[in-house]
Amino acid sequence: MIKVCVLASGSKGNAIYVSDEKTSILVDAGLSGIEIERRLHSRNINPETLDAIVVSHEHTDHIRGVGVLSRRLRLPVYINEPTLTAAGAQLGPLHETRTFRSGASFAAGSFFIHPFSLPHDAADPVGFAIHDGNTKIGIATDLGVTTQLVRHHLKECTMLIIEANHDLKMLEEGPYPWEVKQRIRSRLGHISNETCRDLLSELSGKELKHVIVAHMSEINNEPERAISVVTEAVDDSVISVTLARQYEAGKIIDVDTS
Repeated sequence: MIKVCVLASGSKGNAIYVSDEKTSILVDAGLSGIEIERRLHSRNINPETLDAIVVSHEHTDHIRGVGVLSRRLRLPVYINEPTLTAAGAQLGPLHETRTFRSGASFAAGSFFIHPFSLPHDAADPVGFAIHDGNTKIGIATDLGVTTQLVRHHLKECTMLIIEANHDLKMLEEGPYPWEVKQRIRSRLGHISNETCRDLLSELSGKELKHVIVAHMSEINNEPERAISVVTEAVDDSVISVTLARQYEAGKIIDVDTS
């Protein structure tokens, strides 16, 4: 069984805790080290039990705490070379760097992790399919479009963590400058509630038990609106749909194929 807790999700910071009790990792660490440790403690998770940090891309809201946690807790950091180069001084010295290639699976303790390319305005952004031999978790946030590659790697997951960043009408009528709106709606930006729903309609099958809606905009979306649109694609009596929050850790979810 895998335990998952989204510690934070949104433009101000992202971090996901994943553990099978043999290996415990963070996928991204986009809050301060102190805040990530506080949120772990809030869910009775000892930060000292972490084994590694896995990085999706170099934007600050995904790497702010990576360097300090790596040094403080003596954690290896799994990261691809273009992201490592682009992150530069933001990371500082790392306890240990273990580079991976997008598209090539690697082992992190008892987990097998497959990083796959996402369309986003970063050096080499990736999503992750995480396996423990029985259960598969798919993570895809920060993507402008849902490519065939994305859909392929998110098939047959027991849990999906997928962004539903904005409501199209709210974005169009909202306060952002035109160029920012264009960036968000571009192929290298973020996907909308409707695009997330359409992706889920393709991915929902007998294996899928949990969906976490992630990276929701505070300005261009609303929790009720995001959940309402996304759940149009699934039978919510069979599949639990929850919203990841920016300012507090979510509940720990037990992900099991049984």
